[in-house]
Amino acid sequence: MLRQDLLEMVLDSIIEGVIIVDKQARVIYINKQACLLLGVDQNQVLNRYVVDVIPNTRLHIVVQTGVPEFDRLQEIGSTKIITSRVPIRDKNGEVIAAAAIFRDVTSVQKMAEEVTNLKEIEATLKAIIESTSDAISVADAEGRIVLVNSAYTKITGFTAQEVIGKPATVDIAEGESMHIKVAQTKQPIYGARLLVGPTKKEVIVNVTPLFVKGQFKGSVAVIHDVSEIMRLTRELEEVKRLIRRMGAKYTFEDIVAVSEKMKVALTQAMKVAPTPATVLLRGESGTGKELFAHAIHNASDRKDKPFISVNCAAIPESIFESELFGYTAGAFTGARREGKKGLLEEANHGTIFFDEIGKMPLSVQSKLLRFIESKEIVPIGDTKPIKVDVRIIASTNMNLEKMVQDGSFLPDLYFRLNVFPIFLPPLRERKEDIPLLVQRIIRKLNQEYGRTVEGISPDALHKLLNYDWPGNVRELENVIGRAMINMEPDEKYIRAHHLPPLRISFATAEVSKIGDLRQLVREYEKGLIAKALEESNWNVQEAAKILGLSVRTLYYKMKILNVKRKSN
Repeated sequence: MLRQDLLEMVLDSIIEGVIIVDKQARVIYINKQACLLLGVDQNQVLNRYVVDVIPNTRLHIVVQTGVPEFDRLQEIGSTKIITSRVPIRDKNGEVIAAAAIFRDVTSVQKMAEEVTNLKEIEATLKAIIESTSDAISVADAEGRIVLVNSAYTKITGFTAQEVIGKPATVDIAEGESMHIKVAQTKQPIYGARLLVGPTKKEVIVNVTPLFVKGQFKGSVAVIHDVSEIMRLTRELEEVKRLIRRMGAKYTFEDIVAVSEKMKVALTQAMKVAPTPATVLLRGESGTGKELFAHAIHNASDRKDKPFISVNCAAIPESIFESELFGYTAGAFTGARREGKKGLLEEANHGTIFFDEIGKMPLSVQSKLLRFIESKEIVPIGDTKPIKVDVRIIASTNMNLEKMVQDGSFLPDLYFRLNVFPIFLPPLRERKEDIPLLVQRIIRKLNQEYGRTVEGISPDALHKLLNYDWPGNVRELENVIGRAMINMEPDEKYIRAHHLPPLRISFATAEVSKIGDLRQLVREYEKGLIAKALEESNWNVQEAAKILGLSVRTLYYKMKILNVKRKSN
């Protein structure tokens, strides 16, 4: 094989295109890859002036000037190539030819752009992770740390350089690495408590596995500083205390008392208000006991002092004593470092209102009794008593006398609280108050809802007056609120069709005797239907709405149960 043939075979085998021109810039050689890239035929190009057959060429310039050109980017149609053009010299240094060597970089450039996009996405994700206040660590499928943010460093004390590439156990002072556990189980872990970093800081960790196209790729951990959570909890407690200390907002003028029973209760409250006597407000849920407590405080000489409201049903038994009497620094595990004032001490010189006193745990009852007798409290963890001057108002909807007999309420505490009892009648026993109550509720809800309702129609008021109101004033307010929502914006008066169905009080449907269950249920159902028909003035459609039945079903039941209107 001749040397020239061998050389041509080599040049035809490479992935670069090669074109060689002589001193007159005529093409004397072009390899197969060049023909393929440029879309030309070898026989049509050879011995032709390069400018005539090769687009965007500069070989004729290079052969004239002898100045090489390297890595020049060219576009030939949709193809992008990188070209280097060099002069070829003889032994005397004279330019006798020039060669162009070029390569298709279209796919390479696409890959470069994709890599650039990926790097931009990665930079964006890192910026997002870095900007969050949550501490984040990311591990690969083997449980090695690959990414952490600055919040992570703040909590653990480890920088990114100290942990990246190392096993996820590197930051654990006590406990098991959740990254490694997730790598083993491929399941998320929530609420794991660990100690991390040199200072053994307590943290709560949530770790989630990462799957890409169904394949496990690693895990992401969000780390919460327990001490920060405790700080936020304390701040929340302080806000709650501030809300409690905002003071009593109602006065006796806010109480509607048209009925005789309500007038008696109001008169009693106004008489006891100026005195320091303990008051026990009794009545069903929703009768206005808190309203009376506020009014009594605001009519006393303590009105400019704190009014602290304590919902005995809402405070867990485990913390009730510490909430009421306070504690000193380090009194128990989880206690504030600086200690905390109790609610009784916060109410000093003012009034403390024990709502739902019947729900107070027995263990706390005995300590409250001791306070009432001595007027002194001893915070948990302390031995020195603190004098506290506070007036007590309590409320209950429970039968305290029965609770005393059952042993669930201390007799001595009952007598200490029952100094001046005031009984608040349920709404069914003070229906004369309903018209004025409705007007006040409409005025209040107009402000809340941004409405301009002026009043209630006689037919709607008639329905309200014929209902027994097991939920008392609270239920009345809910019903009026729903009626106002049902009204069109231009309607000014609540009418009967605006009112929601009023449920029948089960206490009103009586059974005739104890006996056969099916017969008793039949009589009970008959009583409910008769009651609904009476309240709707024997309007079957209205009664069906109250009972939640179709009109057809109600007619059927009236027939089989023999429900008939009594003749006058």
